[in-house]
Amino acid sequence: MTERGALPITDIATFVAVAQNASFTRAAEQLGSSKSNVGKAVQRLEARLGARLFQRTTRAVRLTEDGETYLEAARAALDGLSDAEVALAARRSDPAGRVRLDIPVGFGRLLLPTFEAVRKRHPLVTMEVSLNDKQSDPVGEGWDIVLRIGELPPTGGITVRKLCDLQQGLYAAPSYLKANARIASVQDLDTHDAVIFRGASRRLRPWTIRDGAGLGEVVPKPGLIFSDGRALIDAAIAGLGIAQIFDRVAAPHVAAKQLVHVLPQADVAGPPMYALIPLGRRMPPKTKVVLDALADTLKPQRRKS
Repeated sequence: MTERGALPITDIATFVAVAQNASFTRAAEQLGSSKSNVGKAVQRLEARLGARLFQRTTRAVRLTEDGETYLEAARAALDGLSDAEVALAARRSDPAGRVRLDIPVGFGRLLLPTFEAVRKRHPLVTMEVSLNDKQSDPVGEGWDIVLRIGELPPTGGITVRKLCDLQQGLYAAPSYLKANARIASVQDLDTHDAVIFRGASRRLRPWTIRDGAGLGEVVPKPGLIFSDGRALIDAAIAGLGIAQIFDRVAAPHVAAKQLVHVLPQADVAGPPMYALIPLGRRMPPKTKVVLDALADTLKPQRRKS
């Protein structure tokens, strides 16, 4: 039994993880523990407090009124400890610790060299990366940095940093272009297969295309539909159709001759990319070095004259 005078910090952190994830299973994955150990930690804390912190059903895990009260105090306590760690880390020459990132699926391979550069420069920094095309909650899910594209949902407790504006263009594999009719104009797209993205809204994402001086939406004939950005790119590289892809994502595949830029004159300005960071009194050095590296990778590119 835990003595009253000793605060069970590990159990408190586990409780906060369960509350943030609304799930014992997801909290265990986040903490690198087992569901059984997470459950025991919460039980120990509830026994110490003499209060039930969660309402558990087969479908959901919800905080009780006592749980909500304790969560506010627990977060404040852990934030205080985190601030102390930040202050101590700032005294060291190298940033250290784990940085949790949530980024769009299609940008994973593009940013691998960035992660490699950070690790070489700051070997004490560990990056835990999730590839996800859904809207994540930086605060509620415990992320340090969330990269998102386009319009942002109203979310409190975060700071937003714009990293770049994206361009959207049409791309296809050399094998696809060799096996199919020549594409000389936007109208020629009607006879070609398309690889289409289905977003979180469940709608098929149309192509926005420049045709002459104007912009228009085209709903191409879908050969394949994906809700995973990486799978969409892989399908285009495999020669399964034409895809509309962000310029930054397509660039390394064009350089490797895996993709060809189709109808460059039809390119359109895409949405911005943002970094979302939970608000705090001070950004930890470990987070700052990763964020600065991402910003440098994604900074506006100079156009060739």
